[in-house]
Amino acid sequence: MQRFFQQPQTDRRSSSKTASIAGYFGSFIVLGIAIASLGPTLPALAENTGTSLGTISLLFTAHSLGYLLSAIFGGRLYDRLPGHTVMIASLLVIAAMLALVPLIPDLWLLFAVLLVEGMAAGSLDIGGNTLLVWVHRDRVGPFMNALHFFFGVGAVLAPIIIAGLVALSGGITWAYWALALLALPAALWLLPQPGPRAPEAAEDEPTGGVKLVLVALTALILFLYVGAELGFGGWVYTYALTLGLGTTTSAATLTSAYWGALTLGRLLAIPVAARVRPRWILAWSLLGGLLSIVLIMLWPQSTVALWAGALGMGLFTGPVFATVMVLAGQHMTITGQATGGFLVGSSLGGMFLPWLIGQLFVPAGPKVLLIAVIVDLALALGALGLFLWQSERDRT
Repeated sequence: MQRFFQQPQTDRRSSSKTASIAGYFGSFIVLGIAIASLGPTLPALAENTGTSLGTISLLFTAHSLGYLLSAIFGGRLYDRLPGHTVMIASLLVIAAMLALVPLIPDLWLLFAVLLVEGMAAGSLDIGGNTLLVWVHRDRVGPFMNALHFFFGVGAVLAPIIIAGLVALSGGITWAYWALALLALPAALWLLPQPGPRAPEAAEDEPTGGVKLVLVALTALILFLYVGAELGFGGWVYTYALTLGLGTTTSAATLTSAYWGALTLGRLLAIPVAARVRPRWILAWSLLGGLLSIVLIMLWPQSTVALWAGALGMGLFTGPVFATVMVLAGQHMTITGQATGGFLVGSSLGGMFLPWLIGQLFVPAGPKVLLIAVIVDLALALGALGLFLWQSERDRT
């Protein structure tokens, strides 16, 4: 008789978890859309505000700064408030800011809008990563890779939606409004779902379950990896054009192929993560990305080597971000504050290395892109080794 009453309750819990996870996946599609929407609309936004392309690029800084602020301060919200409430609020803010973007003719007001959107996007990023760990605990690996795969889906969809609606309407207003509307289904889906509870800290952890050294090392790995990912993705187009390895069309296609390979790498990692330990996935992913860039460097005038290296870089390193989160969850209690610390590292990496490459690209030549990414990935492998050494030391 007891089993008769317990079974429906168990089924309801399982159904609620499945529904919540679907909401997180949908939220990360929105996150990908929000982040990828700015690039294709920069010329139109420059025209709207009466500024140059060089000046309007400040909007990238605004978004990154908002992301960083959220990573520093936003993680604590998930430790103190219902997680789904924070995620829903973040989705609604993203929708509101996207709807406002095409209507604003003043650069600094638009800067403020992108700052707020970046803060909401950072909060959403923290929430998806943190709550998914809370739901699945030690079995989160495949689900984490799936979560970041759906981010890639959103990033791929955004330019397609924008191009189609700009062609139909002749402007970016309807494109941004359509993207804003896409944020609402995920918010409505999460609204009736009960959020997961934070796990209790292990006995060997300090109060709150946060191991500061491991948090710092995790943030360092993400700093280095995200810097390499965005540095290569942001500059490979210019690299190909400068060396005469492609036209504007083929260089743009190369860039899209890199991001597509990165998304495919995340998809392929879903079954792998259920069978292979995170440390080995990370080691082979970083090494594969490193060798892919070495391939380009060995044959710098070969278009075939450039394409093979770019596709290899994307395919191998695609699983890194999600797998770092899984590895961290195996060695410490994941809190919103800890996830925020991880994203501080990734945000700084995404801001620093692409900027550094830009400063050195002309005086040092295009090869600086390859050197910077190789050094970054090699240091990331070293940081991974330090993390594993420190985690083993903590156990003894």
